[in-house]
Amino acid sequence: MSTVDGVEITGPMGPRFDEVLTPQALELIALLHREFNGRRLERLQARTERVQALADGGTLDFLPETASVREDDSWRVAPPAPGLVDRRVEMTGPTDRKMTINALNSGAKCWLADQEDANSPLWENVVNGPLNLMDSIDRTIDFTSPQGKSYELKPDDELPTIIVRPRGWHLPEKHITVDGEQTSGSLVDFALYLSACGQKQIDRGQGPYFYLPKMESHLEARLWNDAFNLAQDQLGIPRGTIRATCLIETYPAAFEMEEILYELREHSSGLNAGRWDYLFSVIKTFRTRGEDFTLPDRNSITMTVPFMRAYTELLVRTCHKRGAHAMGGMSAFIPSKDPEKNEFAFNKITEDKSREANDGFDGSWVAHPGMVQTAMDAFDKVLGERPNQLDKLREDVSVSAADLLNVKATPGEVTEAGLRANVSVGIQYVESWLRGSGAAGINGLMEDAATAEISRSQVWQWLHNGVSLNDGQQVTTELVQRVIEEEMAAIAEAKGDAYSSGRWDDARALFTEMALGDEYNDFLTVPAYERMP
Repeated sequence: MSTVDGVEITGPMGPRFDEVLTPQALELIALLHREFNGRRLERLQARTERVQALADGGTLDFLPETASVREDDSWRVAPPAPGLVDRRVEMTGPTDRKMTINALNSGAKCWLADQEDANSPLWENVVNGPLNLMDSIDRTIDFTSPQGKSYELKPDDELPTIIVRPRGWHLPEKHITVDGEQTSGSLVDFALYLSACGQKQIDRGQGPYFYLPKMESHLEARLWNDAFNLAQDQLGIPRGTIRATCLIETYPAAFEMEEILYELREHSSGLNAGRWDYLFSVIKTFRTRGEDFTLPDRNSITMTVPFMRAYTELLVRTCHKRGAHAMGGMSAFIPSKDPEKNEFAFNKITEDKSREANDGFDGSWVAHPGMVQTAMDAFDKVLGERPNQLDKLREDVSVSAADLLNVKATPGEVTEAGLRANVSVGIQYVESWLRGSGAAGINGLMEDAATAEISRSQVWQWLHNGVSLNDGQQVTTELVQRVIEEEMAAIAEAKGDAYSSGRWDDARALFTEMALGDEYNDFLTVPAYERMP
């Protein structure tokens, strides 16, 4: 169904969907698809070719062909846009109605309204996300829980700036086709929000702002910049009104930070150290290269290990050299009813955010409203009344390609407990995602898709590189299958009667396929999306 030539909507029309799936929005989707989908597919193919080159013994390095961009000290990104000057704490979370209100009432400076890793791309979520954001801007949003608790927005001057994160370039949107082809999830999320909310945000004195995920090269950033220009021209919005913060959360992108800023410079508002996806990408990128790139248990890898330290130091240096914000990573801890666990979580956030603030980051992320003030306190101690640290140039930082690649220096062991945690948390997250919930509280952490990606990728890497656990057991198909069996039994016991209403068989099958298959799938979420209605 659609009134726009060549565009077909195959997803069901829910209440008020027509307010988001407008002719203007669908025309923009069609324009963007026809102009850029071919280039998008070319960039995805380039990723595949790079993986093959690395498997054949190649490596990553700063690009010789863009040396002139890095060596030219004269260029800067656009100055911070209204609402993006002070970003010391950003709340992250999906765009369901309750979360939208809670995030906007959290006290954070910005809210990453997530249509990506903390959101499951059920058709209803794809459309209701921008609808909820539109209602929040119009102040017509409210929510009453099944228990009768009502939620409504604080006054406008207390609300954070909205920054929307669309899906990555790799994910399609199967419910909207153009000329018979599936569309890009990235461009659909971008177009729906821009059409529904772009002008409303401009009228409020801010603008349509975005976080751009999972890019692997400056040419992917160029694709986004061209899409921004075309969309702004189509909707009559001045070029440069859109602003984008790019997540540096893939290993290849860490070697192209300056180039990514340069490609988006009139639209750029900084870079973010997407730590969990970065770990996933490190494993994925060099997954066949043996012990030099084999990581220990996920929970033992801290931000202070050499290769992670090099990455974050380089990010701050790069951003501030170019007048861009440097945003710190996600702290996934959430409040607990257990006083001891609660104290541990708050101490971890204080430690994490204090380190980032002292390193020169301009702000950072938390995953729960209850953690906003703790993160704010850590940044307030360093920033004081200043809105950011753009003047902290970190000229003391010098990071080489070898520093970024120094995975081998990471301390820690591969343990049976780590293997079991990967299996249990991975399956629990996939089950939640398949049901339509992309942000899942598991074992005191707010997990998103990066969690499942790390979990299944580590198991695959350990299995295919002949890794042994610290107790001498080799990671084999038989061992992993036994652990899956035992962890599934433990999950079933813990869930009780609720287990029967979940998608546990599907989650187990998908995780097993991704962790044990001969071929490695680049993204777990692609085959998972095929299992969705």
